[in-house]
Amino acid sequence: MLQIRCKNNGITKSFPEGCSLLDVYQEFADEIKLPYPVVSAKVNNTSQGLKFRLYQNRDVEFLDAREGSGHRAYVRSLSFVLYKATQDLFPGSKLFIEHSISRGYYCNFRPTPGPSPKEGRAVTDEMVERIRQRMQEIIDLDMPFRRTEATTEETIRVFTDRGFQDKVKLLETSGQLYSDYYTLGDTVDYYYGPLVPSAGYLQVWGLERFEDGMLLRVPDWNRPSQLAEKVDQPKTFEMFAEKTRWDIIMRLSNAGDVNKAIMRGHASELIQVSEALQEKKIVQIAEEIDRRFHREQDPVRLVLITGPSSSGKTTFCKRLSVQLLACGLRPISFSTDDYFVNRVDTPKLPNGDYDFDNVETVDYQLLEDHLTRLMRGERVEVPEYNFVTGEREYNGKRLKLASDTVLIIEGIHALNPLLTRTIPDAVKYKVYISALTSISLDDHNWIPTRDNRLLRRIIRDYNKGAFTARETISQWKNVCEAEDQWIFPFQETADVMFNSALNIEFAVLRTHAEIILSSVPRNCPEYSEAHRLLKFIHFFLPVSDQEIPPTSIMREFVGGSSFKYKR
Repeated sequence: MLQIRCKNNGITKSFPEGCSLLDVYQEFADEIKLPYPVVSAKVNNTSQGLKFRLYQNRDVEFLDAREGSGHRAYVRSLSFVLYKATQDLFPGSKLFIEHSISRGYYCNFRPTPGPSPKEGRAVTDEMVERIRQRMQEIIDLDMPFRRTEATTEETIRVFTDRGFQDKVKLLETSGQLYSDYYTLGDTVDYYYGPLVPSAGYLQVWGLERFEDGMLLRVPDWNRPSQLAEKVDQPKTFEMFAEKTRWDIIMRLSNAGDVNKAIMRGHASELIQVSEALQEKKIVQIAEEIDRRFHREQDPVRLVLITGPSSSGKTTFCKRLSVQLLACGLRPISFSTDDYFVNRVDTPKLPNGDYDFDNVETVDYQLLEDHLTRLMRGERVEVPEYNFVTGEREYNGKRLKLASDTVLIIEGIHALNPLLTRTIPDAVKYKVYISALTSISLDDHNWIPTRDNRLLRRIIRDYNKGAFTARETISQWKNVCEAEDQWIFPFQETADVMFNSALNIEFAVLRTHAEIILSSVPRNCPEYSEAHRLLKFIHFFLPVSDQEIPPTSIMREFVGGSSFKYKR
């Protein structure tokens, strides 16, 4: 008999060897009483599906769809149901689950082949409704998801026979001896994380036509009994579309393509082209600011730059300043961080920690007053925040806008209208930046953009000696909640969006992240996320950062930048 401790209630019970997590849950269910249905679990802080069988004493924690691992298992499973429905109705069709948008997932669906994989007959409302009905039939039948573990060589043969070159390339370059694949009825697919036991678990979802494809709608993170509220994000969608166009230029679509290019010795070229595409975009932004600066009516004098954590705001600001200088303008930049209230006046979270992401952390009334006076041509003494003492200081730094000066404000609240209420929108130019990777593991396994930023932040925090990987991971949930509240609601007000992700970025980050993530102890809750990130990043072949330019946004995180940063 095994001794299984349920971390949800701290109770240990005996179970026969080989029992499944479902068996264990049924024994504990009445005592756990989670508010939403259980969809997955953690075994010794490692995510597992509910069909996972136990052969040794273990700690088990059951999860509903509010927790990251549970939510991901739910969405993966729903994606498989969508894929099966498209294959049942349109044999030979292509489905690409590309990225999150509007609190759902954009799916590029091509019912018939076209000149290229993502081209073909247009999607219609009738097609989407037929797919939705077939998905509901699969869920009503409660079809089981079956997991098969086989040698990677055998798994490659399974996908080769079905023409899944995206999965073949991924597995051929993964370096794994064994791999898993899943079946749903007679449909086969690959997912790099656990699924729910059967389709009947998927009771909250939606599907609708969206842009030139479909939107797969999923449960709300905090209230998984209802759909996440749809939000309109046309500018964000266009930024993803631009990144897809960049992928086409570089002939990349997924991790297998990146790995194959690296194996052929093209890593240097990928870095150079990625950096060139980003620099071209920065030049275009600088030229647009210059054009608006020189117009007769309402010339732009204020550039506002924001983005979520680890999006590369600071380096982007510096690179944009260089291009503005090349246009003949004189940029002056400072951060909203210098207008932080004294630490003793900083708002606090319910647990008593300082809430540094709250807009009330910024003395936005003083900032607005200074900006208004600068716009009128006055000279203003601006503060500098001392992060050691936690106090705002005045050290004689005075600013006055000359006739050729443009003022740049960078910070997580830069697009919040509270900061610039009295300044006309016509004289502002607003930039939103984020790391929206468009590279997928394969056609049905997208890479969450937050994973990109979390890896960057873990590496930067570690290199600066600020936090361990465990500490950064433990803070990440609060960071994401703050972004949802204070940053994302204003992103669509931007005049332009900039994507700071590089297609080869994960290959470079792997060389830095492996040893840092491996340091997270197995007996702490953060190990689950560290293990997931390690497993994910191992799909990419490692590439040295030697050829990353010193002005690259990536240098802000891996070190070696030619720019100087505060703190």
